[in-house]
Amino acid sequence: MTKIGILALQGAVREHAAAIRKCGVEAVEVKSAEELQYIDGLILPGGESTTMRRLIDTYDMLKPLKRFISVDKPVFGTCAGLILLARSIEGQEENHIGMMDIVVRRNSYGRQIQSFEANLNIKDIGQDFPGVFIRAPHIVKVGEGVEILCEHDGKIVMARQDSLLACAFHPELTDDNRAISYFVKMVRASIIARNKL
Repeated sequence: MTKIGILALQGAVREHAAAIRKCGVEAVEVKSAEELQYIDGLILPGGESTTMRRLIDTYDMLKPLKRFISVDKPVFGTCAGLILLARSIEGQEENHIGMMDIVVRRNSYGRQIQSFEANLNIKDIGQDFPGVFIRAPHIVKVGEGVEILCEHDGKIVMARQDSLLACAFHPELTDDNRAISYFVKMVRASIIARNKL
């Protein structure tokens, strides 16, 4: 059975696990580098990116996460996960995992009390997707190999680069599983591709 992990150091882990299971896939909470070898794809959930990075360092997971991405296993970063994946973060000298060729701006929509929902039209996923934005970042700039999947109010809020998918909103906080299903299809396609090698 296809296994999708959720980096379970901090953030919306249970919500993502529930959404993955609704798509008919096994959800695995990943808390160590060793557990990465048993999964086919990984979600970096929303939460607090600085805290998550500190815990990644505490558990010596930075290099293993980069290795996981380098062998083209799919990774989906949502909200804080988007920040973790970004090659460059405005106002910061250092990135975190830094494997996606994008520049991001943290908290670009304001504080928690300025959280909102918006209907999004997402390429390859569909229209009227309920985007939940909570202290959300956005993508300021993308590299040549990055496909923009969605914009809201002129800001890029979802993009894909090969096996990397990232969004500024929280797909796990809705009953609409189309974004998670899209990632599940990415994971299944990568399993088929690896099996052909």
